[in-house]
Parts: sequence; C-alpha cells; structure tokens
Amino acid sequence: MYEFAVLAAEGGEDVNPLVPETYDIVWSVVCVAIIAVLFYKYVIPRLIKVLDERADKIEGGIAKAEAAQEEAQQTLQQYQQQLADARLEAARIREDARTQGQQILAQMRSEAQAESDRIVAAGHAQLEAQRQQILTELRSEVGRTAVDLAEKIIGQSVSDEAKQAASIEKFLSELDETDAGIGVGR
Repeated sequence: MYEFAVLAAEGGEDVNPLVPETYDIVWSVVCVAIIAVLFYKYVIPRLIKVLDERADKIEGGIAKAEAAQEEAQQTLQQYQQQLADARLEAARIREDARTQGQQILAQMRSEAQAESDRIVAAGHAQLEAQRQQILTELRSEVGRTAVDLAEKIIGQSVSDEAKQAASIEKFLSELDETDAGIGVGR
C-alpha cells in the first residue's frame, strides 16, 4: 500500500483506494457474465427441474392423502352404517327375545294353572271317593248298631237280612232327609 501511495503521488493524481482500476472492473464483469450465463444455462434448469419434481411429488402426495382421507371417510361411514344396522338388529333380537319370553311365561302360567286345576280336581275326586267310602262304612256301621239296638229293645234276634237291610235303608233315608233339611253333612 505504501508503494501505491508513492506511485499516486508521483503521478500527481488523486487515487481513491476504494475504486478499483478499470481493467479489474472489466474482467470482473466478464467473469460474472460468464458465470451468470453458465448458471442460467445449466444450474437454473436443473434447479427448476428438481423443484418441479418435488412439487409433483408433493402434489401427488397431497392427492394421495386426499384420496386416502376420502377413502377413510367412506370406510368410516360404512362402519357407522354397519354399527347402526347392528344396533337395530340387536334391538330387534332383544325385542324378539322379550316377546318369546313373554309367550313362554304365559304358556308356563297356563300350563301351571292347568296342572293346578288338575291337581285340585283330583283332590276333589279323591275327597268325594273317601266321603262315599266313609258314608258307606258309616251306613253299614249304623245299620249294625241299629240292629243291635233293636235286638236289645225287642229282646229277640232280628236275623232276617232282607228285613234288616230294608229297615236300615229306611232309617238312613229318613236320616238323610233330616240332614238335608237341616243342611248338615255337606
């Protein structure tokens, strides 16, 4: 630098150290122009090609994502529809089961009522049979007692069975008429 100042002082010109020489400016402009031409001719097209490919990939990815989202939305709607159908089917099955349960319950009640009626009827029939048996036994016992009493009162033997049976029947029929009039025995 010192030399540069000496040369400038000799020439008598005032040289600005910040302003380069003209040949330096010209060569710099030529180099920049060559680099710019090479840059615009080779680098920029490749850069644009790479950026376009990236844009296509991004757009394709967005399109794929939108398609996947649309498909997912359709699948979700299908699942929701299937779920709603399943809920309706479950409600129908529950209602059918409830109806069948009520029918079974009504059938069981009617069968139980029929069985109860059958048991009560059998009980009544058995009671009636026992009543008839007791009544028959009672009649024969009353008949024997009446014959024994009659023999004691008369003092003779009443051995004729036909007369004895007729007397017993007459006595019992009078007894039945008296009971029917009073309302005793039933």
